[in-house]
Amino acid sequence: MHVLLGLSAVIDRVNTAIGHFVRWLTLAMVVIGSANAIFRYTGRFTGINLSSNGYLEAQWYLFSIVFLLAASYSLRYDAHVRVDVLYGRLSEKGKAWIDVAGAVLFLIPFCILMIWSSWDWVMNSWEVLEGSPDPGGLPRYPLKTIIPIAFVLLILQGFSEIVKALATIKGGNDDRAQPTPAKPMEEAGSTEDADGE
Repeated sequence: MHVLLGLSAVIDRVNTAIGHFVRWLTLAMVVIGSANAIFRYTGRFTGINLSSNGYLEAQWYLFSIVFLLAASYSLRYDAHVRVDVLYGRLSEKGKAWIDVAGAVLFLIPFCILMIWSSWDWVMNSWEVLEGSPDPGGLPRYPLKTIIPIAFVLLILQGFSEIVKALATIKGGNDDRAQPTPAKPMEEAGSTEDADGE
């Protein structure tokens, strides 16, 4: 179990690092989206077309990447939507059993299905080096590659959560008391909230 917990910790660190990187992509997406709006309205008044399909596609490419790569980070910090009817009333071991069942019966099979169903689609995109159908657009094959990568990361994080839940069931795992998604941001920078409270 110690070896598995060590592997779980490595997976957690990788997905946390990816989550921190994705935050910067979110900022880039907002900046590009704002620039697109400014270019569009400036073009109306000057008659000069400053916008392009490349800028517009970059915005939704970044949104797609953020959505896909942040999934494993959200699972790591239990930030996904949970219908909490009974879960919150259970003991830590009860919660751990539900987490194991959910990961084994739903999360991992769904991720495998998504990888399998998208694989040919991604490979075909690479074979033709698929680009945008719009003039000045961006290549699409790198973006499509993110789909199986994201689900592999989600499987790995699911495995990590299973290991931690099983350790809780056996007793003695403190890592189940996970910080909220805001916690890594506090550790990386400001601790004002913690000091204020």
